[in-house]
Amino acid sequence: MKENQKWAYADILDLPHHQSKRHPHMSNQERAAQFSAFAALTGHQEAISESIRRAEAEEQLKE
Repeated sequence: MKENQKWAYADILDLPHHQSKRHPHMSNQERAAQFSAFAALTGHQEAISESIRRAEAEEQLKE
């Protein structure tokens, strides 16, 4: 790291962390829920299993 880059932010390093007066602080649990994986295919596996079961039942009826 270059010497001038090393001190580029020296004036703000000791400032307190900003806390919004407009928005309340988000809890860790709320933050985790916001960024958790999106389950777009909820129930998809059950639908596939049901389709397979019906197809197998049809095959048995044909025999």
